[in-house]
Order: sequence, then C-alpha cells, then structure tokens
Amino acid sequence: MAGSVARRTSASQLALKLIFAKVVISKHTFWQFRHENPKTRVGDPPPEGLPGFNSGVMLLNLEAMRQSPLYSHLLEPAWVQQLADKYRFRGHLGDQDFFTMIGMEHPELFHVLDCTWNRQLCTWWRDHGYNDVFQAYFHCEGHVKIYHGNCNTPIPED
Repeated sequence: MAGSVARRTSASQLALKLIFAKVVISKHTFWQFRHENPKTRVGDPPPEGLPGFNSGVMLLNLEAMRQSPLYSHLLEPAWVQQLADKYRFRGHLGDQDFFTMIGMEHPELFHVLDCTWNRQLCTWWRDHGYNDVFQAYFHCEGHVKIYHGNCNTPIPED
C-alpha cells in the first residue's frame, strides 16, 4: 500500500509525506499563539486549518531532503529557535513538533496523507477540556489502513 502512495510523488516535487495530526493537541500546544493571533488557522482542524502533523506514519524522500537547500536551512538550530519563538511553541514530541513548525511556514514541502493512513484512536482530549471541538479533529472517514493506538487505546480487531 505505501509503495503506491510513494510512487505518486517524484524526488523533485516534495520531500516529505506526513499525516495531519487530527488530534486536539495542536490547538492546545499553540494556545498562546492562537490567543495573540485570533484569525490564525494554526491549530484548527482540517480541511481549512493547520492542525500540525503526527509522525506515526511518514514517507520521507531522503534524497530530496538531502539535496534541498531549504530543508538544510530549516535544520539550523537558530532557525528552529526563531520558529519556536514565533509560534510560542514549547513542544515535547521531537520530530513531530519539528515537522509541525516547518509545516506552518513551508506547507509546500509536505504532501498530506489522509487520516486513514494513521487513524488516531486517543480520546483523552475529549474528556480534558476540548469536548466541544473534539469531533472536528477525531472524525475520519474511509477504510483504515493503519491504526495508531496512542494514549494506550486498544487497536480494533478488524
């Protein structure tokens, strides 16, 4: 299955294929930036919003990443700090946080896979202050290819 997705993008087109994090954590993580920028799409759910990425499933074009001057620049610690300061971002999820921040600035680097490639199962945020918007992030239609048992959720038996 993953091979058919990978073949759709040539090395010259995109460096990364990731899945939007269809969980409320981005709305929560970017709370200060969102407060200071009330019209932002950052942290809002898809399709109009920029909810950030979940790195549970990624297809990386390593050759394109290595050859990209822009991507090399994005790896510089000073630039990462500048971006973290801009978005008031203090993440704790490593690569997922990095890709989320650069995705806010350079969405052209990403091809977003649909939610069925990394179906989030965690419902923790529903019960911890985000019940009113939870379904906008959690809803996922289509035949699930990969379940993500985050928050210690059980994987459904298909």
